[in-house]
Amino acid sequence: MPSPAPAWSARDRVAYEPITQRRPFVLPNGARVAVWTIVNVENWQPQQAMPRAVLPPPMGQPLLPDIPNWCWHEYGMRVGFWRFLETLGTRGLKATLAVNGSACREYAPACQAALAAGWEFMGHGHVQQPMHRVADQAGAIRDTIAAIREFTGQPPRGWESPGLTETEDTIDLLAAAGIEYVADWVLDDQPVPIKTRTGSILSVPYTVELNDVVISAVQQHRAEELLTRGRDQFDQLYREGASIPRVMAISIHPYLTGAPHRIRYLAELYDHIMSHPDVHLCTGGDLLDIYRAQA
Repeated sequence: MPSPAPAWSARDRVAYEPITQRRPFVLPNGARVAVWTIVNVENWQPQQAMPRAVLPPPMGQPLLPDIPNWCWHEYGMRVGFWRFLETLGTRGLKATLAVNGSACREYAPACQAALAAGWEFMGHGHVQQPMHRVADQAGAIRDTIAAIREFTGQPPRGWESPGLTETEDTIDLLAAAGIEYVADWVLDDQPVPIKTRTGSILSVPYTVELNDVVISAVQQHRAEELLTRGRDQFDQLYREGASIPRVMAISIHPYLTGAPHRIRYLAELYDHIMSHPDVHLCTGGDLLDIYRAQA
């Protein structure tokens, strides 16, 4: 039997190219900054350990089922998601829905509301678990694409792995399955091509800094940190964007920013961004099209 192809490192896939020394990237109407919002809808399975926890287990011993932490997430889908829908909708904004394939069934009313609002659907794994723990990645990617295609009538163009996790093979499997852009490679303020064994796939700028998992669940900041950090991040990118346009992502989860004490800061962040001229509000698919039109 032929030996397997050698693994490619991340450095093999992405050429180092400083943002100050590359072909110009231009946004529509001369915009300085493109802003896209990613709403993450995930299927946390009650019989398994939760991806995140707000309450540690009593006596430090993991317990299954983990009802308190599963309910923490479930509140987001029952209540918090609808706050997102209102906050974005009243401002005429459309999000990219990063959705587990199985969540199209488990949370069909929420997904239907996103579809009716004109949101883009992006693959986010089939269930919420690291890609390293998926026994058949190619199958899970196919199942996710199929679920989104069945629900929306169109296959997803983009992909965000659960927890941004990838094995050495994930990016090749995504490209082979027809995925056109990914959000996992958080390494630039502009779109960046990634080499795969079947051609190129685009990295659209995502965020770990303006991501409520990091802000609220990992770093455990006060609720207003989303506004403070988001405003500072936008202001800096806006200044830089006068000469080199930038992309800013806002990544939110219904169980975190959808909580009553946090949602106002998301609304205030949007109002700050929208008070500026020369800002392009868009989806991940829009950014893919903008880049391809110039490439």
